[in-house]
Amino acid sequence: MCGIAGYLVHSYAEDMSPILKGMADVISHRGPDDDGFFETRTKSSGHHVGLAHRRLSIIDLGTGHQPIANEDGSVQLVFNGEIYNY
Repeated sequence: MCGIAGYLVHSYAEDMSPILKGMADVISHRGPDDDGFFETRTKSSGHHVGLAHRRLSIIDLGTGHQPIANEDGSVQLVFNGEIYNY
């Protein structure tokens, strides 16, 4: 089973990248095959959001890198599972 970690911080100025990387390192045993990260700070509210994913490759080995985004990059997603019939 894959590993997922993340945070939502309100108005925090510190660089959270090392903390997110540390969170992913702690769950590295959950997915040794790949890792992915996404971080952003919202312009309107100043919220800082981070997502981390550790992947255990079982199905769809080549195209399963996460986080995944919609066409314009406005939505980011990490999940454990498969999406069929799309």
